[in-house]
Amino acid sequence: MKRILLTSSALLALSLPALADPVKLPSAVVKPAEDVLAPGLAEVPVAEGAFKLENPSKDLGYYGYGKDGPLAPEKGATQSPGHNVEATKTEPDKNTYLVMTGATGAAKGVSYGTHFLFQGHENGPKDAEGVTHGGLTRINLDAGKAHRVTLMASTDVDGKALPLIDGSAWNPFAKVLMLTSEEGKDGGVWIATADFPSKVTDISAFTGRAAYEGVELDPDGNLWLVEDDGGKGGPSTKNAKQPNSFVYRFVPADKTDLTKGGKLQALQVLDAYNNPIVFHDGQADQDILAPEQKLIYAYGNELPTRWITLKDTAAGATETFNANDLAKKANATPMKRPENGQFRPGTGFKEFYFTATGDTNAKTEAGAEFGGFGGVFRVTQTSPSADKGRLALVWRGDVTHTGFDNLSFLNDTQLMVVEDGGDKLHGQRNAVDSGYIVDVTADYAKASTADPIRFLSQTRDDMATIDAAIGANASENGFQNDGDNEITGIHVSNGDPTIEGLIGTAVPTPFENGWRVFYTRQHGRNITFEIVKASAKAK
Repeated sequence: MKRILLTSSALLALSLPALADPVKLPSAVVKPAEDVLAPGLAEVPVAEGAFKLENPSKDLGYYGYGKDGPLAPEKGATQSPGHNVEATKTEPDKNTYLVMTGATGAAKGVSYGTHFLFQGHENGPKDAEGVTHGGLTRINLDAGKAHRVTLMASTDVDGKALPLIDGSAWNPFAKVLMLTSEEGKDGGVWIATADFPSKVTDISAFTGRAAYEGVELDPDGNLWLVEDDGGKGGPSTKNAKQPNSFVYRFVPADKTDLTKGGKLQALQVLDAYNNPIVFHDGQADQDILAPEQKLIYAYGNELPTRWITLKDTAAGATETFNANDLAKKANATPMKRPENGQFRPGTGFKEFYFTATGDTNAKTEAGAEFGGFGGVFRVTQTSPSADKGRLALVWRGDVTHTGFDNLSFLNDTQLMVVEDGGDKLHGQRNAVDSGYIVDVTADYAKASTADPIRFLSQTRDDMATIDAAIGANASENGFQNDGDNEITGIHVSNGDPTIEGLIGTAVPTPFENGWRVFYTRQHGRNITFEIVKASAKAK
């Protein structure tokens, strides 16, 4: 069994054995199964999908469910268009942990404590007019079940239903939560206050509309935005996806007030001849199997990068724009579905890491060499606001390790990366998703280098198994819920809301000094967990 040593004493000073295999998919409905974590670790639920919101809205009633059907299908119930046998899963997504005093909630005279976990929801029920309802929730980690989950907002300041929300991050300069939506032309960036009720404002007139998922901040107040917009395959590459997504940087005019406008930029990568690697409209085969993609996904290459300004928008703007279109026209470099990013702590924000999901199809014609199974990348700059830098591959995916999505630094060298393979890939490899610890200082091109640790093998719980059976004929019966669990929202933080607490500043020491680790097993029962020392759970 391959293993690497964890260098940080923060992770119990243990050498965690790599879990040898991912969990296989059950063939029938089973009792709720447990995830498998590396020895020395355990997980504790902090909220479950069936927890009632202390202040439900007309459309949202539970942490992980809407109000458009029962929480579980009744025996013999049949799904049909317009009739849900099960409520829509709201799919709580990225987690943001904050420690705050004086927080209030929906109930008067209730002490909500000081430790909170915020998340947007990337799915939601549709009303009679076809409007989808997203939500922003707060898990009150110090409160009992009755007040455990608060619906912070379901509409914005203009009364519009919140979009489906994917990414979240705390902005200590403007003192707001950053929320992103990957809904393409309906996606964008929103800001939300952390008080109750949260006031949510759409700032997409400045950031543009795009399939934004990951969002991070640097100490200059810039927003680093990662887009997940899957392209289509070509005539000869039907199981692959054309690179169609970009890495963006939004430079605000005033980092303390994001409504004052700013510049949206996109990352451009140069090839060996100093030419930009660009998107070719209508030529999916050419892009999927381009020599430039092989260059990007080759170990040892350090490709020059530069930021291209797409649009500079002044305060007061109300018209939005398509950021993806502008990036293509400006010859920014498309990637294969980047999902999330984070700065490496202890580097002065000079190293930014992001994941590329790849094609989430074991049959991809791109293979590993052309990025069909994605990878983990590093952008290195002399400063976070520098105009130029370098792009390098850190770890390249393969059919066993792919669908890379959320990530969070465990310490100064070890990056937690989790998978979102999707139902098709899960079936192809007969396994659900896993979480890995990637040593960003290791050379994974060497055969002698140990594989990243598999610290989590996720199960498929009983509710996800039921959903998989119902959804087997989703195109015919209109079933709206996914059938497999997914690892999302991996998050390491001490909850410090000050500028000094900006993620990427201090080196994490998980399980010590207030540092905590969270993630969500999405779909199925929609449970958000805290990962703890096994000895702590046993007490």
